[in-house]
Amino acid sequence: MATNFLVHEKIWFDKFKYDDAERRFYEQMNGPVAGVSRQENGASVILRDIARARENIQKSLAGSSGPGASSSPGGDHGELLVRIASLEMENQSLRGVVQELQQAVSKLEARLNVLERSSPGHRATAPQTQHVSPMRQVEPPAKKPATPAEDDEDDDIDLFGSDNEEDQEAAQLREERLRQYAERKAKKPALVAKSSILLDVKPWDDETDMAQLESCVRSIQLDGLVWGASKLVPVGYGIRKLQIQCVVEDDKVGTDLLEEEITKFEEHVQSVDIAAFNKI
Repeated sequence: MATNFLVHEKIWFDKFKYDDAERRFYEQMNGPVAGVSRQENGASVILRDIARARENIQKSLAGSSGPGASSSPGGDHGELLVRIASLEMENQSLRGVVQELQQAVSKLEARLNVLERSSPGHRATAPQTQHVSPMRQVEPPAKKPATPAEDDEDDDIDLFGSDNEEDQEAAQLREERLRQYAERKAKKPALVAKSSILLDVKPWDDETDMAQLESCVRSIQLDGLVWGASKLVPVGYGIRKLQIQCVVEDDKVGTDLLEEEITKFEEHVQSVDIAAFNKI
């Protein structure tokens, strides 16, 4: 009997679940403000469904008390109690949802009030300036003609003489400081850029006199060139090369000039290579 009654009764018990799903969908699509408005619409629809359910319950109770309800009054009454209990639980849950919606709406209203207060339109407007009438020009009092005695006294007073003396003293002091700075800068030695070069001087064959080759290399004397230590390094097949160190000033001596001067000794020197080049 209860099953048949529920089959013919048009009540959607799970409607709040679909409303919640629809509300979350629109919140994701349109943002939180639109979602709140749709939540309110869903809540109003749920409240209307509750009212309709109550009317149906009242009608069913009125029908059960009629003449056709004498067949099974106990079963119908229990079924109605179960339905009433379930509707009360659903009503409580709906009340919780409505309270949450009201809290969300109040929070949004508070945020809107804060935004409206912080917007430029609500800033205090500047006070209007008062119109002030132009001032009348006051003519200065007429000067009295000065007497000859007063003119002589004015000529004796030099108002700008002290300023001229101070300007001259400041100019002399500035020139003196500039001269001292130029002297200090002239006395300061200028930095000279130097480089350390390691040269590999290769002979023609193993019969070349390496001592004579080294003396030829050291005989090169240039401004800004200082020869350093040297040694003989074996190359292969009894041939040795001369490896010699030198320090040069970059502005006076270059590597091309060194190579050109060393290769002038064609009888002893086959080639010249730069093994290492370091700035000092």
